[in-house]
Amino acid sequence: MDYFTDERHESLRAEVREFAEKEVRPQVARMEADREVEFELSREIARRGWIGVTIPQEFGGLGLGHLAKTVIVEELARVSGAMGAMAQASQLGVAKVIHFGSDTQRRRWLPRFASGESLPTIAVTEPESGGHVLGMSGTARREGDEYVLNGRKWFVGNSHIGDVHGVVFRTGKGSKGLSAFLVESDRPGFRTGELGSQSGLHGFSFGEIVFEDCRIPVANRLGRESQGLDVAYSSSTLYGRLNLAAVALGIHVAIVEDTVRFAEERVLYGKPLSQLPNIALKLGEMQSRLMTAKLAAYHASHLLDHGKPCDAELMNAKLINTEYALDSARNAMEIHAARGLQTEFRIERYLRDATHVYPPAGTSDIQRLRLGQVATGSYGKQWSAELADLAGWAWTELAEREAAAEAEAEAGQTAGASLLHMPLAG
Repeated sequence: MDYFTDERHESLRAEVREFAEKEVRPQVARMEADREVEFELSREIARRGWIGVTIPQEFGGLGLGHLAKTVIVEELARVSGAMGAMAQASQLGVAKVIHFGSDTQRRRWLPRFASGESLPTIAVTEPESGGHVLGMSGTARREGDEYVLNGRKWFVGNSHIGDVHGVVFRTGKGSKGLSAFLVESDRPGFRTGELGSQSGLHGFSFGEIVFEDCRIPVANRLGRESQGLDVAYSSSTLYGRLNLAAVALGIHVAIVEDTVRFAEERVLYGKPLSQLPNIALKLGEMQSRLMTAKLAAYHASHLLDHGKPCDAELMNAKLINTEYALDSARNAMEIHAARGLQTEFRIERYLRDATHVYPPAGTSDIQRLRLGQVATGSYGKQWSAELADLAGWAWTELAEREAAAEAEAEAGQTAGASLLHMPLAG
């Protein structure tokens, strides 16, 4: 994949992988057994600055773009799907402030997200309406210089560890009657609700948050009143689908690595399992899926970093990565046979975790429906084009640093190598 990645991406990968192996892997068995929210490990990941990977340097972020974000989430999810999910969910919270926040809101919140001081979330789904955004009934009523919020959100990523929640509530009727707000977790009238039970991603909080006459200042509104639908859809399209593709990709890498290792070590009929033709065929199919899935995720990240219209590629990345990870998990179960059900072989965990990546940001049928609209020319607003300037913000910043370094080198002021060896024009 070195067509897409450069030395900065690979250095970042090595850094995250080392952390995941040394700090995360020893905690996974405990997280699986306890099934409790993993507060400290989540905070430590945030303190590493990785939540700020797409935040420009002027706001304290790494300014490395979406491909770097994909690498981070992939490497965390390779060891723990839960921690990969934690990192990707926080990125949704980053997105809403980058794209819809005022300058004041950006300067207040982005440095806190980048440093790990505050963890953001985004909360849209409600118990009654589910994924039907326009069906939500939670309300935000304006009273003078404040809004009064009432309602419940559930299936909120980082629900119980988030510090500031990006929420969408109804301020009027119809598609223009939704507005978005930032709500700090210590606001009176805000509380966390049920954590919920789930079969996988143990350690990740994916629960309920409740608003009961929760008052926030008008200054906490994101964008204009009536822009809530844009906040919800753009965050899901630009960040959610690619982020979840990265989680599925990391799990998929682990599935293939562990299954190949098992097939090489397990001897049957006097030879390693991997040398049996039917097993070799399954391993080959798994490897093919993984290569295709990684290509889809990296290509979509690359286009997004360059500010290219790529809604279809983002949808396809989510579709391919979730479906292929599940298919390979089932193949791994077949190869491991009864051992696949034993926790020490991890395959059953990978299957459970990959299943949890399937519904958010649209199931596979939703992605297929949208891709069908792309094929027939009936797909609506291209969010990747609409927000291209900010979607490629971090990459532009990185390219400017590369250009400056090259200019210094040409002037004889430095002999340093270029920060990037990949040309800007994709």
